[in-house]
Amino acid sequence: MLELSQKARKITFTLFLAQSLSSAGLIAASTVNPIIAANMGGKPWAGVPAAVQLLGSALAASIWGVVMEKIGRRNGISLGLFLGVIGAGFVVSATNQNLLLLMLAGMVFLGFSQSAMLLGRFAAAEVNPPKKRGSAIANVVLGGTFGAIFGPLLVGPMGSSALRLGMDELSGAYIANLILLAIAAFIIFIGLRPDPREVGKEVAALHPDSAPDGEARPISVIFRQPAALTALTAMVIGQAVMVAIMVITALHMKGHNHALSGIATVISAHTLGMFAFSVLSGRLADKWGRGPVILTGAATLVVACVTAPLSPDIFPLSISLFLLGLGWNFCFVGGSTLLADQLSPAERARTQGVNDLLVGLASATGSLGSGLLYAATNFTIISLVGGALSLIPVGMVLIWMRRKKNWLVLEGKN
Repeated sequence: MLELSQKARKITFTLFLAQSLSSAGLIAASTVNPIIAANMGGKPWAGVPAAVQLLGSALAASIWGVVMEKIGRRNGISLGLFLGVIGAGFVVSATNQNLLLLMLAGMVFLGFSQSAMLLGRFAAAEVNPPKKRGSAIANVVLGGTFGAIFGPLLVGPMGSSALRLGMDELSGAYIANLILLAIAAFIIFIGLRPDPREVGKEVAALHPDSAPDGEARPISVIFRQPAALTALTAMVIGQAVMVAIMVITALHMKGHNHALSGIATVISAHTLGMFAFSVLSGRLADKWGRGPVILTGAATLVVACVTAPLSPDIFPLSISLFLLGLGWNFCFVGGSTLLADQLSPAERARTQGVNDLLVGLASATGSLGSGLLYAATNFTIISLVGGALSLIPVGMVLIWMRRKKNWLVLEGKN
């Protein structure tokens, strides 16, 4: 049992390291994305690379689920990160040759890479016993904090390095992305041994009551279960609401004549809420239970959505966007943990891939939808729509928890 615990710690730490590095590269690159695209195709193209990457990530998620089911988590995530290296190379070349289509091709590969790495949180969950799954997922998500802090700091120095090499300054961020993804791929390939899929089978054998047994069920059957559907809804709606309001906040603040430094302050507060408290949300998921954590997250999203339009000033917006990030984190970590609890080893990779496909599509929908809604209405309407949507997981969690309580009472009587 001690050996199994050591394997779980090693695998979780390896995934944390890889997530930290890939996140730093992703955030560094995303800082210059709109500028590169606008330089190549004009202002209307500024948001296209991010949308292409999001759609690539969403569409690849279910594919990665099938791939990892066949070749394992280690080989699957390593392959995904390697595709990211190729994608970053494409963008470096495109930036220096002014080739917009080549850049968009690179963004597709980077989306594939992002999707594979995101599934790493489920790999951490399956190698840990049920009482530690929330903390394990949270520890991997925590790697995003590293990226949020250090990613933007790489843009300036790497841009200067690119200039010294006779390259476009903006390609420096993607050179950093390429190097960090390559290191992350090496860490996964070397460090993710034994494969989490095999360790997960050992954990499932030691905790037979923690997951369904028997043959793998169809995905449609799995997501008809109240617990799995609640987990999916929490992640999908949490993602859509968070992205929709985060994306449009910069435009909202620009309309109120805020400087870029003020906008950056608000987005930094939001990022802090998204990642910095991952350890807390994971431990609470293990201590309180998955339902209360999702409920807290969804309720926090409602508060964030209601308060965000009250003032356009930096401090109150920072508080609201911090709460928006925190609510997303609780929904994401709680939902991921609850879904992991519902799956047998044979069902995990495939079902988790479909889950992340839907979460990715929610992200793209939130991003595009908020822009269209903002053009037709205003920031207040978008925030209130987000708050109304956030009430859906609140209701679903309360219904599921009540049914679960009644079922446990009946089991006790029998």
